[in-house]
Amino acid sequence: MPASRTRDHYEALGVKRGATAAEIKSAYRKLARKYHPDFNPGKKDAEERFKEISEAYEVLSDEEKRKKYDRFGAGWQTAGEGFTPPPGWGTGAGPAGTGGFDFGGGFDFGSGGQFSDILEDLLGRGGGGGRRRKGRDLEAAVTLSLDEVHRGARRGFQIDERTVEASIPPGAREGTVLRLRGQGLPGAKGQPAGDVLLHIHVAPHPSFRVQGDNLEATLPLAPWEAALGARVDVPTIEGQASLVVPPGTRGGQKLRLRGQGLTNQGGGRGDLILEAEIVLPQTLSQEERRLLEQLASASRFDPRAR
Repeated sequence: MPASRTRDHYEALGVKRGATAAEIKSAYRKLARKYHPDFNPGKKDAEERFKEISEAYEVLSDEEKRKKYDRFGAGWQTAGEGFTPPPGWGTGAGPAGTGGFDFGGGFDFGSGGQFSDILEDLLGRGGGGGRRRKGRDLEAAVTLSLDEVHRGARRGFQIDERTVEASIPPGAREGTVLRLRGQGLPGAKGQPAGDVLLHIHVAPHPSFRVQGDNLEATLPLAPWEAALGARVDVPTIEGQASLVVPPGTRGGQKLRLRGQGLTNQGGGRGDLILEAEIVLPQTLSQEERRLLEQLASASRFDPRAR
């Protein structure tokens, strides 16, 4: 490998000398995407810049090479011991069968290892050295309210320094992945763009819990409503609905309102399932206390009897 072509390797990648391996890799990915010859056909300055950043990354991404470079600078290859030229050194040819990008001088950019992984990822290359028919897919996440999950929504989000608009149909759930075709990275040399894989998250709701297409909620009941039965108004995802509470309803018993759950992808609706909770008054009026005492005296009900 020739010595650094124009400048210090850290300067070439735009990182500090104490940069972490992750920071070095991130800097290389960004610059490789910007200067790779596939994205800059016929631009000699881009090709030279790509050679420079690739040489810098090849040294700084290798722990042992980086140590030597930090100690000896541009002459690190011949300083000290243990430097063995790789096959094809100075011949203008990369290792056989690698399918890398050889720009002469014995330096093979992208032929296996970290270069191969990163460049295939950036350029959208498939296995076996073939080129896919579109650019690389990107992934993003968006959080929806329960109402947006139920009714559908149109949302914008940031990805790859762009704002992308997505129409999200009713029926999305936590973990749903929507594919936005043609919104990913552009393909090389006029090939179609990749897609965006949009991961859906659902924000918690203060009243409802989601179970598939069904919604669950707690239904507070007064003791007399539970004992005698009642017709009560309950909140739903679309407003208020009327529910008949049968006499003798117990705490923890579940009551179902059919068709009041979430819209699913087929256009149907789940149910609203309400769990009864018997709520006692915190204070009693004189009349309430008199009536309860009268009930206690008249009733033969023993809740502890088995």
